[in-house]
Amino acid sequence: MIKEDYQTKGYKLNFLLILICLISFNNYSQSNMKKVINSKNAPEPVGPYNQAILIDGTLYLSGQIALDPKSMKMDNSSIESETIRVLNNIEAVLKEASYDFSDIIKTTIFLTNMEDFNVVNEIYGKRFEKEFAPARETVEVSGLPKNAKIEISIIAKK
Repeated sequence: MIKEDYQTKGYKLNFLLILICLISFNNYSQSNMKKVINSKNAPEPVGPYNQAILIDGTLYLSGQIALDPKSMKMDNSSIESETIRVLNNIEAVLKEASYDFSDIIKTTIFLTNMEDFNVVNEIYGKRFEKEFAPARETVEVSGLPKNAKIEISIIAKK
């Protein structure tokens, strides 16, 4: 082989390596792109935010309150009805992103009255298998939007 043959093969190899790097970078960039998730089966956001954001396989779901997705009115007749509505709203957004309750890794529950903890805990517990339940904290707050008694936010990961 002559010197020119080695140089041609070298250029082809360099081109191939650059092409592989560009494809790999493009795939990495696409998998880390932020995707907005909004479901018509959950209430529209009441402020400048989205129902959820999906990035790198992790779903960050904004806090849900007991707004009915069709009427956008609060269902705050009882802590039981609010908790069920909140969990149904969460489920709608999860489904929109092709996730479910088994994918949830972290929840935060906000209550305006910690005396509601046992009732909420019982309803909440029915949505998870005990051994796969997510990490969680429950915090008492002085107030929530629309006079809600409960708000729940979640993080899910496939």
